Amino acid sequence: MGTQQNEYSNQEENNASFIKRFWIYQRERFPLLAHGIMISAFSFSAIAYSRISRGVEGFISWQHFLVGVFTTVTLFLLVRIFDEFKDAKEDAMYRKELPVPRGLISFKELRLTGMVLFLVQISVNLIFFPKMLIIYGIVIFYLCLMGKEFFVADWLKKHPFWYVTSHMLIIPLIDIYASGLDWLLAGADAPRGLLFFFAVSFMNGIVLEIGRKIRTPSDEKVGVETYSYMLGAKKATELWIFILFVTWLLSIAASYYAGYGILAYIILTAIFMLSCISAVLFMNNMTSKRAKAIELTSAGWTIAMYLSLGGVPMLERLFG
Repeated sequence: MGTQQNEYSNQEENNASFIKRFWIYQRERFPLLAHGIMISAFSFSAIAYSRISRGVEGFISWQHFLVGVFTTVTLFLLVRIFDEFKDAKEDAMYRKELPVPRGLISFKELRLTGMVLFLVQISVNLIFFPKMLIIYGIVIFYLCLMGKEFFVADWLKKHPFWYVTSHMLIIPLIDIYASGLDWLLAGADAPRGLLFFFAVSFMNGIVLEIGRKIRTPSDEKVGVETYSYMLGAKKATELWIFILFVTWLLSIAASYYAGYGILAYIILTAIFMLSCISAVLFMNNMTSKRAKAIELTSAGWTIAMYLSLGGVPMLERLFG
């Protein structure tokens, strides 16, 4: 009875309009509101950090900022769409509950959506700041290489470290685009501290990646590679803490180059220590709820890092 109801529900969803089906798709695979908030904080902080490091007063025009946020949010949506094609075989075999395998949305529709996003991105950047198309083009080129697994898919699958490293590099590349809304459009050199800010962005991506793939042994699924499956739940959690620690060190360096004082170091240290609590609790008692807490902490950590390094200091300068 339950199976029949699920099949009926799927048929009803799959026959709905594209708008309704895409709404369900984004809710499951790329929640626009949640991701939009995180990526907006990401973009605002990258621009803010660049301006603070250059010693420039004020912020960029809000028109440029909003166009930049649209571009960064939709770039990450493109990453999601590319991943659907890249992971199609595994999803069809092991994750039939996902939107594409269960027939909610087709690859043809996703391809068309991606093309529309690409054309709109090109158009708005061409209209508002053509200079940004240089960095944008680099991001798209790298995204296409990711979609093809850099033409070494089998090798990458056998080497998880290089797989994660190669795929996480898209984050600092988008970060370069976001920060370029300041320094590139101003015709200035990128401040040296941005290297540490970009490194924090890269490591934040790894924090998120590992954090969402830590599960209890009973929650592991056949064909779904998680870090807890590959390393064991305890070692995967310890790895997550280590990545958090490295990111904290890089954030301290980024704060130093931005000229922040001792208070910034204290705040960043407090964020690190608070974030470790979820991992410690999980290792003491491995439950599904506590595994989910690590995933949520990863998101909270990422937002806190960006706001601490750029967002909050800029808001203090603008409205303090």
